[in-house]
Amino acid sequence: MAIPVIYNLRSVRVRWTSSIVAVIGIAGTVGVFVAMMSMARGFKATLVSSGSPSNALIMRAGSNTEMVGSVTLEQVHIIETAPGIARGPNGPLVSPEVVVIAPFPLKATGTDANVQVRGVSPRALEVRPTVKIIEGRFLMAGLNELFVGKNALKTYTGLDLGNKVKFNGGVWTVVGVFDSGGSSFDSEVWCDAVILDQIYNRPLNIYQSVTARMVSPDGFQALKDTLTSDPRMTVSVDREIDYYAKQSGTLTAVIETIGSLIAFVMGIGAVLAALNTMYSSVSERSREIAAIRALGFTSGSIAFSFMIEAIIIAAIGGIIGCLAALPLNGFTTSTLNFQTFSSLAFAFKITPVVLVAGMVFALLMGIVGGTPPAIRAARRPISAALRGL
Repeated sequence: MAIPVIYNLRSVRVRWTSSIVAVIGIAGTVGVFVAMMSMARGFKATLVSSGSPSNALIMRAGSNTEMVGSVTLEQVHIIETAPGIARGPNGPLVSPEVVVIAPFPLKATGTDANVQVRGVSPRALEVRPTVKIIEGRFLMAGLNELFVGKNALKTYTGLDLGNKVKFNGGVWTVVGVFDSGGSSFDSEVWCDAVILDQIYNRPLNIYQSVTARMVSPDGFQALKDTLTSDPRMTVSVDREIDYYAKQSGTLTAVIETIGSLIAFVMGIGAVLAALNTMYSSVSERSREIAAIRALGFTSGSIAFSFMIEAIIIAAIGGIIGCLAALPLNGFTTSTLNFQTFSSLAFAFKITPVVLVAGMVFALLMGIVGGTPPAIRAARRPISAALRGL
């Protein structure tokens, strides 16, 4: 015979003052856990959304980032004539690009932070149709012009439309602002690849990567086989979306690891609070437990009832923790991308999966904290307690 759950709900309500410590401890732990997981999800989503399944990214063989890539102009021409490359009104949808890091002052502190400056081709917007102009216009080839991501505009000083910007000895004019839909490109500053090479005294006609739009995502393997088997090409070919997913791996793992460790340490405190609460409940209710046993309820029913009570307390704490973390959803912050050593703005992303994980974590703490007191309650001797009735 099982004890009705309504009994546990009434018990939690009557003893709310002793339960609140456990609820707060679990809520705080779950809030931190959800916040850290949403941070990792947001960072990963920002980088992954930078890639398109219809784009291929070509770099020098063995390169793990664009920063160390090298593709010659001759190889760019080979890519342009490869089978499966989409074509637009102005020719093959291929954008050879150069990437450098430049310091820009942060609006918040005035100190410099590394910004990824991408030298692009005139076809960059055709290759990446998700990039939309929200102010001004796209840059013109052969001119010292900057095309600024919306997050870069918000984060750094001096990137407003029409401003003159100096870096590495060059003077640039901001001619446009773009929105790439929340991808990592929003934290970048774009300019003409040839001009960027000249300003940085880099070899002409050498690019670090080539982004090519395919006629169909299904043609990727054929394109990869064609380029990697060509003796004139010493390149690696990845889907753009896969490249950015790899880029997110290191920092995502670091955030998740740190978040899990913090949550684990806080979880120990929350479990101890739950243990204390439930042990106190067992002690206070010794006569009540004996009376229930005398009415015919088994020790298993008593243990299960106390477990239900611990789970109710944990669920309340979990719900409060998840609700407390919800305002972080969409909150934008920035961090250092370990792969490129540039600053990257991203938004916290609280998904249903993260909330479910937070609730599971809360219930787990409730089970761990409720099991020993439940066992003690089930083993309480009836006779001693009944004598005091």
